[in-house]
Amino acid sequence: MFRRTFWFTAGAAAGVWATTKVNRKLRQLTPENLAAQAADKARHKAVETGQRLRDFALDVRTSMNQREAELGEALGLHTPVDAPPPARALPPQRSQAALEHSKPSHPQHPKQTYNRNEDH
Repeated sequence: MFRRTFWFTAGAAAGVWATTKVNRKLRQLTPENLAAQAADKARHKAVETGQRLRDFALDVRTSMNQREAELGEALGLHTPVDAPPPARALPPQRSQAALEHSKPSHPQHPKQTYNRNEDH
């Protein structure tokens, strides 16, 4: 008699446990719950991606500023005003008057009229 009661109770407990597990899984697989899980995963991925993009942008900005400083030093853009000019300076620009003076005063190809009557 006790043996039957034990197995009946064990079977009922197993049935309740299995029913609880199945119902819990069914609730997880409802469309609303699946949509909520997908939204949570997407939000988590977006936050993670946003953090990676922010870190990348900071790295790019840091490298850009460093490279700009290197180029400024190489070109002498950050030298003080009172510093002597660098050894290889660009030649001074020509003035507009010098450019106008170098132009020829007469056109190179004078205009000649063409008379068709001379061909006949």
